[in-house]
Amino acid sequence: MARILAITVTCALLATACAKTDEPGTAPQTGPVKIGISLPLSGDFSEPGKGIQEGYQLWAETVNEKGGLLGRKVELIFRDDASDPNRVSSDYESLITQDKVNLVFGPFSSRLVIPAAKVAESYNMLFVEPAGAAKEVFEQGFKRLFYAAPAIADDHYNYLAEYITKLPEAQRPKTAAYASLDDPFAQGTAYGLRDKLAAAGITTVVDEVYPPDTTDFGPIAAKIAAAKPDIVVGGTQFEDSVGLVRALQELKVQPKLAAFSTGPTLPEFPAAVKNAAEHVVSPVGWAPTTDFPGNADLVKRYKAKFGGDAHEDAANGFTVGQVVEAAVNAVKCVEPTRECQDKLADHIRQGTFDTVVGPLSFDDQGRPEQAHMIQQYVAGKVEIVLPAEAKTADLVFPKQAW
Repeated sequence: MARILAITVTCALLATACAKTDEPGTAPQTGPVKIGISLPLSGDFSEPGKGIQEGYQLWAETVNEKGGLLGRKVELIFRDDASDPNRVSSDYESLITQDKVNLVFGPFSSRLVIPAAKVAESYNMLFVEPAGAAKEVFEQGFKRLFYAAPAIADDHYNYLAEYITKLPEAQRPKTAAYASLDDPFAQGTAYGLRDKLAAAGITTVVDEVYPPDTTDFGPIAAKIAAAKPDIVVGGTQFEDSVGLVRALQELKVQPKLAAFSTGPTLPEFPAAVKNAAEHVVSPVGWAPTTDFPGNADLVKRYKAKFGGDAHEDAANGFTVGQVVEAAVNAVKCVEPTRECQDKLADHIRQGTFDTVVGPLSFDDQGRPEQAHMIQQYVAGKVEIVLPAEAKTADLVFPKQAW
């Protein structure tokens, strides 16, 4: 049975503050607004899963200090799906039918989002999620799913692709190697860039896909070393990004540009790759330096509560809460009824929302309509290098040798 973690809060028992149900003939609900969440707190995706959890917790703390949702305190109910798609389905089934939650928030990873969203959809529940960006997520016919981040996986590297393809002919890379985790999101990020570079005439010389349980990246690194590509791209999460960089470093692979998704955005990355982070680039949907609504407060709260620096996973979790909070306040309902959940979904589909990752709007399939920034480690510090209007430093190209 999945482990249940609960943040227990008291309800503001004021009759005028509790939201009314939109089911005719039933009494208004009182007590806390219960939000059900399954996350990979163990298993392959435990590192980012815990980061998402932190963001959800910070949002709940923030909204409860303001009086909760429609005057009712928020209670988060967490379950650990252990990074298992079957388990995540049963978790959401149980949260909806047994815990009787008012709302559900999504898990981490497209592999878990799709089965979780199927359960939510079957119960007519709104499903705003922080980390399901693969194109397959939006091809399932979901009516109430929204990805609360700036861009889907295929578009994460758009700014980098534009930069590379606009380089003068003499400077433009000629070849690229790709290695990707067998995961829809990870492959989406790598292949979105691959397809754009290939269309511009940059030849793919290695294209490897590896299973989630891979621990030995030596064979993949050897193939890349033999091909001597100008660019190395990893469609990665955290552990495999570390494994790939270490393997490439050991074989002294020296690309002009090295790009990896997700892993480099986590504060643990530089130490994990033993000082090989310098000039590594990564798409990032959030930065601590932006002045988007609530961002400075998020950075401050994270430091106070968790003792470290805020990161993108926490920001993505926080963003889900911001979007749902705005919808609840706009339509004035928070009940697990089809009428209320449809009102919330309709509002999100039609609106634009101010969040810590910037303004967000969505298309009819729940895809965000914005773009990711590109970060790079420069002199040991994370800098935003693309786009020009958001950059804190110039992109270093070619990168220094490993």
